[in-house]
Order: sequence, then structure tokens, then C-alpha cells
Amino acid sequence: MSRRDSGRSSDRSGDRGCDRDGKQGAGAPVTVTVCRDCCCGSRTKHPEVDHAGQFERLRTAVGSAGRVRASKCLDVCSQSNVVVVGPSSAGRAAGARPVWLGFVLMDEMIDDIAAWVAAGGPGVAEPPGLLDLQLISVSRRVREGLPE
Repeated sequence: MSRRDSGRSSDRSGDRGCDRDGKQGAGAPVTVTVCRDCCCGSRTKHPEVDHAGQFERLRTAVGSAGRVRASKCLDVCSQSNVVVVGPSSAGRAAGARPVWLGFVLMDEMIDDIAAWVAAGGPGVAEPPGLLDLQLISVSRRVREGLPE
């Protein structure tokens, strides 16, 4: 059992189909975590990118189809800007795991991420456009550090 699972019941069937407030519903949406507060989101490293504008563009484009949040450093600085697309409840049921994308620097990539979220995200839809070229591999230590 991982540290993340400690203190939780091994029978998780009771929380399937519930939203963050524990209310019965369609399940958890696709979650997009954008690395910020380090070299990702930094004008020093990527002066040509409007980082704040990019984040707001993503939030607006995703809308109610998913949840967009910023995270402190995800510890993959060599591949900044990093975005993690976490599957919805349906995607997890299909066996999907969070997908890590690196070098997300252009507005077209933001549009592709938003389109993927709208289509259902990991486990439900294939990534559109050239997102498959942005896939990065990270260590388990880094993956497990991603906030819930």
C-alpha cells in the first residue's frame, strides 16, 4: 500500500460516482495540472511565452468540461512547461493514468489539451493534434508527488 493510500479503506467502491463534495454524480472530471512557480511559468526561462495568458486561456477553453489548477514545481524542470492531464472517473475505470506533457509552450498545444479534455481525456479519447509528441516520462518519485 502506498503512503497515499494509508489510512484509506481498501474498498473504494463506495466513492465511485461521487464528486469532490461526496455527492452522487457523474464522477470526477478530467483534471489538468499546470506546473507554475518555478522554471515552468517563468519569463526568465521562456521569455516569449505569456504564461499567465496561457493559463487563463486553458481555464477558459476547458470550462466546465474539466478542472484546471496550478501546482508548485512538479520537478521536471528540464522539460518545462509541464502539464499533467489526469483522467476522469470514466478514464480511470478504463485503466488510464495521468498523462505528463512537456514543452507546452504554444497556444496550439493549449487548444489541443482543451479539446482532449472536452472529448473525455485519457482513457476515453486519444490526444488530438501533436500532443502525443509532447508525452514525457517521469520518475515514480515525481509522479507520486503530484497533489490529489
